[in-house]
Amino acid sequence: MAKKALGKTARMPSVKRALTKARQGKAAQVKAPPKRAKKRDLADAKAEAGVTPPMSAAQIEEAFRRFQAAEPEPKTELKYVNPFTLLVAVVLSAQATDAGVNKATPALFAMADTPEKMAALGEDRIRDLVKTIGLFRTKAKNVAALAHILVEQHGGQVPRSREALGALPGVGRKTANVVLNTAFGEETFAVDTHIFRVGNRTGMATGKNPLEVEAKLEKVVPGPYRRHAHHWLILHGRYTCVARKPLCERCIIADLCQWPGKTVL
Repeated sequence: MAKKALGKTARMPSVKRALTKARQGKAAQVKAPPKRAKKRDLADAKAEAGVTPPMSAAQIEEAFRRFQAAEPEPKTELKYVNPFTLLVAVVLSAQATDAGVNKATPALFAMADTPEKMAALGEDRIRDLVKTIGLFRTKAKNVAALAHILVEQHGGQVPRSREALGALPGVGRKTANVVLNTAFGEETFAVDTHIFRVGNRTGMATGKNPLEVEAKLEKVVPGPYRRHAHHWLILHGRYTCVARKPLCERCIIADLCQWPGKTVL
């Protein structure tokens, strides 16, 4: 089946040129400032309702082609040494920043980098080591409990199924998807607040909740880009398509984005 043409709003002479302009803050012409914030807020409200016009299949493929050119091997910003420590780090990162988690986990992982060691460490000691992280009491309880379960039910190994991971304390669908993707190379999409925003704003994958956005991404992300798509979208939302005052002038997919609130022409 022939691919749908990009259309005049999506044409770009080269990925290299797009990346260069983005780094210079000249990815697109900036709009006049009056009423921009109000319009952006209204556009965001519509985006959160999942009503942004959809990107075409060709536009989505071009977007990921540019993401790959800019960052061929994107990585999680959480520090970990093995699948177990990744799992713990992701559990600790709920409603917390990766930077904040990374300040606490080196000491924790130096003492316990396996389920056996973490179970032996105990909830009280875990709590002391992660007390700088939000919701640390609940998280320490969950980490201690999941360590015991991994030892008793999984032979001290992190399971490689979403169902088994989701049965662990403190592990939801998003956490399971992160572990499956990052630790085991599965083509999963962990829809956090950043991916939810980017998917809805750009029109790449609209939905009223994370599960709807995940289902859309499953359908629209081209095969060659599925392995790293979740990291590209998280990083894009974290550093460019930010919640307040998005850096549209530095966005490498500004001409593909369908969001009416973007700050560039």
